Amino acid sequence: MRAVIPYKKENAKSRLSSVMTKDERETFVELMLKDVIHTLTDAGVQDIDILTTNAGGVADDAGVRVIEDDADLNPALNSYLKRVDESVLIIMADLPLVKSEHIRQITSSPSDVVIVPGKGGGTNMLFIKQPKGFYVKYYGSSFRTHCMIVNDLSRSMDVYDSFLASTDIDEPQDLIEVMLHGHGLSGEYIRQRFGSEAGNGRVQLSMID
Repeated sequence: MRAVIPYKKENAKSRLSSVMTKDERETFVELMLKDVIHTLTDAGVQDIDILTTNAGGVADDAGVRVIEDDADLNPALNSYLKRVDESVLIIMADLPLVKSEHIRQITSSPSDVVIVPGKGGGTNMLFIKQPKGFYVKYYGSSFRTHCMIVNDLSRSMDVYDSFLASTDIDEPQDLIEVMLHGHGLSGEYIRQRFGSEAGNGRVQLSMID
């Protein structure tokens, strides 16, 4: 099997702009990418592709194959799926809380397709045993859409339920989860720049002077 990571560095994570500068956000997404790559490698995944619109935005030491495609996410991934003839794990680059045991559990499922839902109806990971004939449709309620695609193709499906695997990092409050549960470079980066304080029953992000 192989894994593919869609990745964008330029002006990434604009919803974090209230707490991080452009340069800080770009550094942060690169560290999250490295965490995901390390997790995949630790889980025994040897073939890792990064699908990006700008290969120059990927660190040279990533140790993976970089594929440049100017198309949007869906056509780029669907074109990629047509070119591979082995099992594929599509994993987003903003999942720094995922651990190697999650990857091993997902890829050992007997089902044809495993879907890992994200916050707000998104899709964080898709494990597709037979990519031929399969297609993806991200954005909107992509979790429901991918469930319907699996059903329409008459393939078996498993939904992988995990807080850490379902937590993608988009909003400032999401950084709390990285601070509390991060186990890699991105967690260290956030803990160096932010603090936390209790408030209204939840831990809140605080700025370090």
